[in-house]
Amino acid sequence: MEASQWRKSVRNKKILVLGLAKTGISVAKHLQALGAIITVNDAKPLEENKDAQALIEENNARVVAGGHPVSLLDEDFAFMVKNPGIPYTNPMVVRAQELGLPVYTDIEIADKLTDATIIGITGSNGKTTTTSLVGEMLSQADSLSGDSFIGGNIGIPSLDIASQAKARDRLILELSSFQLMGTKEFKPHIAAITNIYAAHLDYHGSMEDYISAKWQITANQTADDYLILNADQQAVFGERSTKATIVPFSATVAQKDGAWFDQESQNFMWHEEEVFNRKDFFLPGHHNLENMLVAVAIGKLLGISNEEIKNGVSTFHGVKHRLQFVAEIDGRRFYNDSKATNNDASITALDSFNQAQDQVIWLAGGLDRGNEVTELAKHMRQVKGMVVFGQAADKFKALGQSQGLSTIEKVTWIEDAVQAAYNMSEPGDTILLSPASASWDQYPNFEVRGERYIKAIDQLKK
Repeated sequence: MEASQWRKSVRNKKILVLGLAKTGISVAKHLQALGAIITVNDAKPLEENKDAQALIEENNARVVAGGHPVSLLDEDFAFMVKNPGIPYTNPMVVRAQELGLPVYTDIEIADKLTDATIIGITGSNGKTTTTSLVGEMLSQADSLSGDSFIGGNIGIPSLDIASQAKARDRLILELSSFQLMGTKEFKPHIAAITNIYAAHLDYHGSMEDYISAKWQITANQTADDYLILNADQQAVFGERSTKATIVPFSATVAQKDGAWFDQESQNFMWHEEEVFNRKDFFLPGHHNLENMLVAVAIGKLLGISNEEIKNGVSTFHGVKHRLQFVAEIDGRRFYNDSKATNNDASITALDSFNQAQDQVIWLAGGLDRGNEVTELAKHMRQVKGMVVFGQAADKFKALGQSQGLSTIEKVTWIEDAVQAAYNMSEPGDTILLSPASASWDQYPNFEVRGERYIKAIDQLKK
């Protein structure tokens, strides 16, 4: 059914929106704007529920708050739109399925709402960076007609962009396993799975069910559609099948029918064609090679030129506060990984600068939660100096000393850390904020910490 027909079909239909938050609010408002008769059901009591209050006051919406009464389903709803975070074991969802009532998540409604080309990106890691990267690349590709919009799990509700997109446009959607699980008709023209690792098993119940949820991204694709898969993880996907044309990518092995990274020449490749060189891409780390290869594959499948791909990615400095390239000053490259609030995140950051030529000044510290940091030691091979701060400063100072570092400075604020790191560094060094700690001892959140870091770097330029 074309989008225009579907929009008309929901007029005067009774629709139940289960769960609010940003996604539920978006679904309720857009469907109500199409003339649907909306009932919103949210577990939080009305007196504590500002979102529900706003829907009542601003949209005159019907809201049932304070619980999930199964009796509500005795009404003649056409379908339910479930907030992705609500599990399928919820009594309302279970009862809806028993009644044969269709249960959708927002992405399926977005697909019905637009005739634009949908590019869906999922995976355990890297999907936000990849989605943002693809959006930047396509928005700068002059050879493409129409506009490119990013949304979905990235924080921009899918219906917010689907409602404004035209047939000639493209929607680049970051998709979570929560959104994909249970989809019935969702069909992206280009789908990509960046990688799969154990995650959200409390929601899905098993690794097998988690992978199956991710695999729903290709359930309705045909031979005219494309599925981009990580060739280095073939064993993870098992014997699952797809009707789509598979496009492999690999950061380690040549893929003559896909995208790959040539370790020798440091070129990103498409089949046997050089697309551009690693030096033109600012994001460090093996994981970002994989993210970039997905972007290359999408760009080539859409027919944009190598020059357009290069121009788009060379201006992309990463998702803010996630191993974000900030600036190069006097030969020093500054990276902002303020979102690294635990050891695992900082291990990823440190391992991104593990080449022999890398020399890192590491900025670490923050809220001391009592956790050990000794596991970070084996990932500090390229760290030549440290600046430590916050409650955990002494803990990180001791870590540095255990690794034989003689250049360690303890400071109070992030601004002091930037200046200290610059003073102890040399041209060619990398200055990396990756705190391995939460920010709450000094800052309201990691975003504020990261913004102050960026501002301090800007002051160095003056």
